[in-house]
Amino acid sequence: MFDVLVDNRDLFVTGFLNTILLFLLSAVGALALGTLLAAMRVSPVPALRLTGAGYVNTFRNTPLTLVFFFFAFAYPRLELVDLSFFTRAVLALTVYTAAFVCEVVRSGVNTVDVGQAEASRALGFTFVQTLTAIVVPQAVRSVVPPMTSVLIALLKNTTIAAGFSVAEAGQITPALSERGAPLLIGFFWIAVGFLILVIPLTAMQRNLEKRWSVAR
Repeated sequence: MFDVLVDNRDLFVTGFLNTILLFLLSAVGALALGTLLAAMRVSPVPALRLTGAGYVNTFRNTPLTLVFFFFAFAYPRLELVDLSFFTRAVLALTVYTAAFVCEVVRSGVNTVDVGQAEASRALGFTFVQTLTAIVVPQAVRSVVPPMTSVLIALLKNTTIAAGFSVAEAGQITPALSERGAPLLIGFFWIAVGFLILVIPLTAMQRNLEKRWSVAR
């Protein structure tokens, strides 16, 4: 069993390093875009609320594979900036996951008492100041568990990039097949690798929940 891992360590190292990089870049992009969309959804401006809702409803109801197909095959036909397959995979994961991040952040915002926002407006705070200084810091405490679930789903979704010429963990199995290695053992080590990546996210979630529950 260990021979499969040792003899093909180049595949596992390269695959999981690319998976981690793909996950980190996509996570940062999705968190930034999702938070912006959440701000639009709770905005007092109807046009912004409509735009945010339209984005979320579109991407939440679109299979991730179709999003990848768009960036892999339709995007080059637009003749815009030439991007590598890896960059397009990051964009696909970012725009898809941002819709779920938006809903998590928006649900957290809704847990903050309306009276606090009204009090901030009475003190002369703008909408952006109210959101960034009062609402979001409190909402963050409520969104840690569901946001962790979204990030774990993002980590697992990175395997779809293997079907679009991105050398990450999802491409380890086909490479093992070409080398004649036992696929079942290969699947086992891939599962172990993802388990190792997920455990820190879960530990971080529990640590933050424990710390913030005491702070309350």
